[in-house]
Amino acid sequence: MSVADNLARIKETIGDRPVKLIAVTKTAKPAQIEEAYSSGVTEFGESRIQDVLAKMKVLPPPVVDNSKWHFIGHLQTNKVKQAIGKFALIHSVDSLNLATEISKVATSRELVQSILLQVKVAEDPGKSGFSPDELRAQFAQIKNLPSLRIEGLMTISPLTEDKEVWQQCFDGLRDLRDELEKTHDVNLRELSMGMSTDWQEAIKCGATMVRIGTAIFKE
Repeated sequence: MSVADNLARIKETIGDRPVKLIAVTKTAKPAQIEEAYSSGVTEFGESRIQDVLAKMKVLPPPVVDNSKWHFIGHLQTNKVKQAIGKFALIHSVDSLNLATEISKVATSRELVQSILLQVKVAEDPGKSGFSPDELRAQFAQIKNLPSLRIEGLMTISPLTEDKEVWQQCFDGLRDLRDELEKTHDVNLRELSMGMSTDWQEAIKCGATMVRIGTAIFKE
């Protein structure tokens, strides 16, 4: 099926629910990104800075200029200077140290960087992120850093096909968001959760953003 066909099917499932579709272009060719843009997609996600910069050079200017780009991969502190100002939203802020570095660079450039805090809700040695208890302990410090706008939380579910595990992960992120909002008097409106295998379950649990690559771009 074409990119347009895949998108039509996904959008039909989302319906009128307030869920933002982030098209993950990790394996997509420029022509496929153009097709997604022509089909109404204006939010794209990348997990490597060098990849998104390379794609921006070859994509037509309207696609680059009229789209929002999201950084969804692990961001090393030594790559922060390359990321600030390039991405509308960094989904994967997974430590106080990284948040501090983003704050420092954004402040030096007189920018405000929007971020999500990545949480490892279920124990998974292969993934990074705050544990729920770490985030509870450090949230006040992150909230007080200058030049950051904390938009919400992000998670990646464990690698399994067990829908109960997905649901526990997504429900856990939503509940943690609600707790932090109440404790710290903040508005964390975004829950970035759900990818090509589990996005429909994530939406049932309250996702406001889903990050879908394979289900859009796989031919």
